[in-house]
Amino acid sequence: MSGGWNTIESDAGVFTYLVDNLGVKDVQCEELISLDADFLIKQRPVYGVIFLFKYPTGEKPSDVPRDGAFDFDAAEDIFFAGQTIQNACGTQALLSVLLNKEGQVDIGSQLQEFKDFTRAFPSELRGEALSNSDLIRDVHNSFARSSPFIDDAQRAATDDDDVYHFIAYTPVDGVLYELDGLQPAPISHGSCTFEEFPHKVIPVLRRRIERYPANEIRFNLLAIVRDLRLRARETADQEWLYREVQKRNAWQWENALRRHNFIGFIGELLKGVVASKLTECDGAYESWIDDAKAKAKGRIQDRSKSGRPVDE
Repeated sequence: MSGGWNTIESDAGVFTYLVDNLGVKDVQCEELISLDADFLIKQRPVYGVIFLFKYPTGEKPSDVPRDGAFDFDAAEDIFFAGQTIQNACGTQALLSVLLNKEGQVDIGSQLQEFKDFTRAFPSELRGEALSNSDLIRDVHNSFARSSPFIDDAQRAATDDDDVYHFIAYTPVDGVLYELDGLQPAPISHGSCTFEEFPHKVIPVLRRRIERYPANEIRFNLLAIVRDLRLRARETADQEWLYREVQKRNAWQWENALRRHNFIGFIGELLKGVVASKLTECDGAYESWIDDAKAKAKGRIQDRSKSGRPVDE
């Protein structure tokens, strides 16, 4: 936990129900498995994308972004919040898209009140207001995995740590913006209408990924789109509707599992198995342990012979 904000996963089901619980209407997130404009077009309307990447902790800050240009005037005209706390960047990236879609997305009364309240704030104060919002923090934390172990997220990251960060890309007022709470202002990537967004965002994302070594694959990209169940109903596509309903059911099940800590259950299960072995004939427990050790040794030898890492 960091300042009351827990780590959550970059998962379409998590973010879809997160915005739903915040009161946003008729929006869902879809995972993009390739940088393909045609695939993104099929998800239309696309309100924006959020991009998860490994943050270069050793990179020195610069007055000029590596791609695009800072738009300091836009920082006051659109919803842009500075990130003031760890672990909140995923939810902040979502809100950076949705709170800039006035007239396109119904964000609900509570988020509308938050947006109106922070409208005249500078980006730093807007970020403070977001991090101190009980509503947003409580909904965010409700999707964190339950864990009995101590979270060391408050420890300062070093150059050797794997640190990940979310940013948003969305068209606002005819401009394609990169909204990153760790930057001093929105980053403009040129003119872009809402209809052009699927085509224009792909080259920007490609350039971003090209900054990393060719063997770096730890990225995740989610599109924020209109609820696909609505589109399926509008086109009377029953097969599509069935798939979307089943996907929602699976997401709900997975989100429910995230809230549970199964360590105690596993411990009790192991106790029961051991107890049953101890009640069997003499030597049954020892034989069971020896068999397990032999199987583990065999797997290690097989991996070693095939050239795979032993701890895989």
